[in-house]
Amino acid sequence: MKSRSTIFLLLLFVANSDLQAVQQPNIVLFLVDDLGWADMGSRQPGVFETPNMDALGKAGVDFRQAYIACPTCSPSRTALLTGKHPARMGFFRHITGGPDETYNYWETDPAHIPSRNWLPIEHVTYAEALKKLGYYNIFFGKWHLGHEAYHPIRQGFDQQVGTTDHGQPTSYYPDYFTDSNVLEDDKSKYLTDRLTDEAVGFIDAYDRGQPFMLSFWYYNVHMPHIGRKDLVRHFEEKGLTGDYAQYAAQIAAVDESIGRVREALDRKGIAKDTILIFLSDQGGTFNNPPFRGGKMQDTLYEGGARVPFFFYWPGVTRPGESNNSIVQSTDLFPTLVEIAGGDPSRYKSLDGVSLKTILEQNIILERGEPIYGYRAYEDLYASVRSGDWKLLAYRSGMLKLYNLAEDIGEKNDLAAAHPEKVADLKMKLFGWEKEMGLEKYSGVK
Repeated sequence: MKSRSTIFLLLLFVANSDLQAVQQPNIVLFLVDDLGWADMGSRQPGVFETPNMDALGKAGVDFRQAYIACPTCSPSRTALLTGKHPARMGFFRHITGGPDETYNYWETDPAHIPSRNWLPIEHVTYAEALKKLGYYNIFFGKWHLGHEAYHPIRQGFDQQVGTTDHGQPTSYYPDYFTDSNVLEDDKSKYLTDRLTDEAVGFIDAYDRGQPFMLSFWYYNVHMPHIGRKDLVRHFEEKGLTGDYAQYAAQIAAVDESIGRVREALDRKGIAKDTILIFLSDQGGTFNNPPFRGGKMQDTLYEGGARVPFFFYWPGVTRPGESNNSIVQSTDLFPTLVEIAGGDPSRYKSLDGVSLKTILEQNIILERGEPIYGYRAYEDLYASVRSGDWKLLAYRSGMLKLYNLAEDIGEKNDLAAAHPEKVADLKMKLFGWEKEMGLEKYSGVK
């Protein structure tokens, strides 16, 4: 028979184990604007210098096949925040209108689809979900999801820093925003450095008895291509010129920022208790090897839709892991909720799935259903990725088919050779469009 002291020690051990099991990590999310999948030193050696991005990619899981549901500024952010496909919420383009214009239209969009100019309050964001689970949420940087009535502090964040109504700064040097008083006190500092100062200051001073999620959504490396002056000189000395030298300097400034945030977490003694997530909102403006396409053209091809995505969870993910699961930015919301101890199934109409088990075991996600890309700027408007196959749909009726396992550059259209696969994916696309309420706009009737 066990003594009372033995039973007490066993109960204490069980209680401590339970506490450890439900311990909520801090979370830092780095979202870089317009960073191409290959725009890092580890992927284009000799061009870009990104030791901190590279180190983060090696520290945890590198998802090699990560996609943005609608690769453009505002819709990509709605998916990240809500776990819902932007099409479900009426987002097909970036926000262009003012507070009196609920929708915007695009002259070259053949379907003439109205696209929302703000994220409606009724959609639950990851900040709102995490707040219910005890998190403090702070937001830094670019929002581009609506005017002041729909800013981060109206969408579940406790604090916002450096947020305006717009999708890009006027300049990365003061005055950063000529039509806003945000950060107007700074007279000289590079915008990324100023925001990083604020983020580091938050970490240094944090003393709340609750976990935090820090969302750092950079304005960089979006246009205008204005790099930090010392970094521009450095890359010009290496032989880069014009906007490309500016772009490389913008990337290097973001890389320094990530390093400074990680140093602050170390200094605070909380690095081992903090998850780090890194991704981009769409493909890059310049070349995106080995892929075709990018931000400015063929955007639903791999160069525009596939993005870097790293997930470092200390004590759970293992260094140097890569994962070839087909994942999408919609997956982040349910993943964060489950990691924080919540139940993603409580949130209706999610298009994403939790990656928690994938992260813990580094196994391949069996999605079952395809993932869909959708945007409304030009003839090319939709994509369907199912296994190795990818269908691209144009409003003019053209359909293209690629096998990405054999043709990562999407050079060899196999639609004529595989009509049965085209028919299958076309049917799936139309069924999905119907679910999204978009059948009248479909180009695959």
